[in-house]
Amino acid sequence: MRFTSLVIELIRARPRLVVWIVVLLQALVWLLVVLAFYRSPPGDLATALAFGREYQVGTDLGPPLSFWIADIAYRAVGNHMFGVYLLAQLCQIATFWTLYLLARTIVGSQQAVLAVLLTMTITAFGSSVLAFGPTVAARPLWMLLLLHTWQLIGQNRRNVWFAWSIEAGLLLLTTPAAIGLLLLIGGFALATERGRRTLWSLDPLFALLVIAVLVLPYLIWLIRADALALPAFPALSELSGRGLHWIALVAGLALAMAGMLLLVVLNSGWFGRKAEEAPIIFRPPVEPLARDFVYFFAIAPALFGSLISGLFGFDRVVGGAGLALLMSGLAIIVAAGDLIALRRQRLLRSVWAAAVVLPALSVVAATLFVPWTGSGEVATSLPARAIGRFFAESFERRTNQPLRAVAGDAQLASLVALDRDRPHLFLQETPERTRWISFPRFNETGGVVVWRASDTAGTPPPEIAQRFPGLVPEVPRAFEWLVNGRQPLLRIGWAIVRPKGQ
Repeated sequence: MRFTSLVIELIRARPRLVVWIVVLLQALVWLLVVLAFYRSPPGDLATALAFGREYQVGTDLGPPLSFWIADIAYRAVGNHMFGVYLLAQLCQIATFWTLYLLARTIVGSQQAVLAVLLTMTITAFGSSVLAFGPTVAARPLWMLLLLHTWQLIGQNRRNVWFAWSIEAGLLLLTTPAAIGLLLLIGGFALATERGRRTLWSLDPLFALLVIAVLVLPYLIWLIRADALALPAFPALSELSGRGLHWIALVAGLALAMAGMLLLVVLNSGWFGRKAEEAPIIFRPPVEPLARDFVYFFAIAPALFGSLISGLFGFDRVVGGAGLALLMSGLAIIVAAGDLIALRRQRLLRSVWAAAVVLPALSVVAATLFVPWTGSGEVATSLPARAIGRFFAESFERRTNQPLRAVAGDAQLASLVALDRDRPHLFLQETPERTRWISFPRFNETGGVVVWRASDTAGTPPPEIAQRFPGLVPEVPRAFEWLVNGRQPLLRIGWAIVRPKGQ
């Protein structure tokens, strides 16, 4: 007797409901993890919020849009990181829902659900999404852009040109990779007959006008900052090393897809029952242009992004692994054929659930057990709110003024900058990065200088003492980690630079 699980029946009967359930559950899992185990922001998120607080048209971090909306989300919930984490998950939800809408127009509703489920297993959509920034904010914009590109080229819907232009402009204000992504769209359109027909009208000219209006302020900043120059090309002697770096980047992308590839292998005929005994997910035939569209945007962003990063020695794939692999799940579904047999349903469900949940469990395990190994610290275990409140209140008690600026150790200073008074972050080692404040301005308004204390006297490091002559260190302040384990308490040395005139 053929066994068909409730999940399969739901995919067949209520595909949209299945998408909403799995996407919302994944977002809920990550929100619960961060609320329980994150006492400080992951990655460079604290620095990004400090930059976003200034609402600069451009910085060395890249286009400004993601930093602006991160600061808005942070302020909207009373200067709490929950707003930024929620914003990151909303971007995740919007990305997967838009992917479902695009897949539905190509492979039908039922197989579109499978495309979303496969894509969710990519590790780039795990904990890295919590470090909200350009790579996270760009994903829903890129997905919307692909949806409307297909509606323009594949379905000849001219009424989406305005939405396409808005999304293209916002993408340019979000990530430096936007130029390359738009070139890929233009290349695909020029390479296909229906794409050339779409471009042969006045609509693209109006779209370019809208994009120019949106991007013009940032473009002016780039010109004034002399930031339009390309990275230097490597010498011939460096090409072999850059080639190995490119191979490592490609291997990283393949590793991020490990869960997806494992599901494909387990569902193959090698491990499953006979095809006639397995439930079938049906789709209407995929037209050749749609097949080319999916394959192109599944391969080109990853290929060219990794090539550019390998050539110029960037640490990660241009645009991020999540953006580069966003269409890979749909590409696998398109390649699978009009009839997809789901074999070994219980095993597939277990492997899929493990691929989605294990990244969250690894974060919990690292937070709880790494401190007991003594091999390093967990950055998200720093008590950010306690650190910021202590130094802000100490400055206010000493000077009778709110804390307006903080400098010193970049990591600690960025955490202090998250306090409810939102002091300015001053990077004294690279003052050109924080142009909103300078040494004279810092000395005029006063502020706090913080560093990691290496002794009980709180002696500042030489590089800080040199840039802030006359610092009088205070007694170092000790803070407990979320899990102390075998690591010592976090001791922060600090000093107050009094406002001018006091």
